[in-house]
Amino acid sequence: MTETPNPYIVDTDTLTGEMHPIRRAVLSLGSNLGERLASLQGAIDSLADTPDVWVTAVSPVYETAPVGAPEGSGPFLNAVVLVDTTLSAPTLMDRARAIEDAFERDRDVERNAPRTLDVDLIVVGDRRSDEDFLRLPHPRAGERAFVLQPWFDLEPDAVLPDSGPISDLLQHADAAGITRRDDLALDVQ
Repeated sequence: MTETPNPYIVDTDTLTGEMHPIRRAVLSLGSNLGERLASLQGAIDSLADTPDVWVTAVSPVYETAPVGAPEGSGPFLNAVVLVDTTLSAPTLMDRARAIEDAFERDRDVERNAPRTLDVDLIVVGDRRSDEDFLRLPHPRAGERAFVLQPWFDLEPDAVLPDSGPISDLLQHADAAGITRRDDLALDVQ
């Protein structure tokens, strides 16, 4: 059973004695190639199996038209996952990439090409990063209804740092081509 840690308690690394604050992270999942729902569920299971990561909530599943994808690309299944973690943002990003790799994500194709799995870090606590390998908060999250709508379902009062309340952002995002799939569900271990 997964327990949600108290966000006000600081965990101590038993080997180094270093203090690691618990941060809330928001991750967006997407798949438009292969067994889409199985890939999303596999990503959630992999996150839940990660030491120092506690999956606290999973959104409903949405089917969305691909954005900026090559012609002939199929629709995505998308969801948002909330986690509490003591991992650093770069370490969590490395884990997201490893999960994508485990689901045979091919990065040697054109931009926005169909993919078996996409795991994006949207926010990690109040961390900011403008490195090539990690941009936080995610630079396009405030424009993407396929991120905002499932996140809103979980946390209607959430705020995207540097952009504002997701409820306001969602009102201005293009929600055409987004359908909630109540016939599909994802589980938390």
